[in-house]
This record gives sequence, structure tokens and C-alpha cells, in this order.
Amino acid sequence: MAMTITTSAFMDGGPIPRKYTGDGQDISPPLVWAGMPDGTASLAIICDDPDAPGDTPWVHWVIYNLPGDLAGLPEGVLPVGVLSEPAGLQGPNSWPTTGYKGPAPPSGTHRYFFAIYALDTNISTPDLDADALRAQMAGHILAQGEIIGTYQR
Repeated sequence: MAMTITTSAFMDGGPIPRKYTGDGQDISPPLVWAGMPDGTASLAIICDDPDAPGDTPWVHWVIYNLPGDLAGLPEGVLPVGVLSEPAGLQGPNSWPTTGYKGPAPPSGTHRYFFAIYALDTNISTPDLDADALRAQMAGHILAQGEIIGTYQR
């Protein structure tokens, strides 16, 4: 089942404004989603860059255990492990720091995939990186969606 995820900051496939990058304010963009199926217990978002050098995508954001009835995130989610508003958890990115770190490609235009997952369970283990979160989500994904932004320095 597919979910939709959008942002007022950029169009799907379009450029991410400098404000949301490592060259700007380096804050997370506002996100809105829809299409959560019945039985959604929690939501997770992973943002990564598959165009980064190396064998695996460069992870920019890991946020999870968001309430299943949440419909979006505001701009500038605080870079802390335990969120209170909205409730949720954030894990390390590839720097590794906690929270959102915006695009900062070494060269060329890179794509940034913001993938959202509706889960039939809560994942309350703190400090999960993207790989550990994916492992815990396995078999629990009810629906997912994504939006892609691009950035070039």
C-alpha cells in the first residue's frame, strides 16, 4: 500500500532550497503525509543519499516511533534523540550526529530520498541508525511512500 509524503519546501524531484542544506540553516524541511492504513501504530522516516560516494547511501535523517496518527512534521525538528513534540525518537545519521543533517554533496547533483513508513508496531529502542531501524521494521511495514529532492553545490 502506498502513502504520500510532500513538503511545501520543494516539489518531488525538484531542488531542495539552500535553507535545508549544510550550506544554509541545515534544518529539516516541513513534511506532510497521508494514506496511513488502519492498524498504523507508528511512523518512521529515513532520508538518505544514494548518490554519495561509497557502497551504501549516506544517511541524513533517522526519525521513528512517531505517533501513528501524526500527519506531518514542522520545519526544523530539534536534533535530539528523544522528541517530546511530536513524540518520537531520532537516531544517528552518517556524520554521525543525531537528527537531521542536510545535503552537502562533495560534487555534482545528488538525490535525497525522504522515505516514510507506516508500521504495525512501536519501535522504542533509542539511538537506532538506519540499518538497525530497517532491521527492526522488517515484517512490520504496512505502507510506505517517498519524496525525492535534489541538491548541487
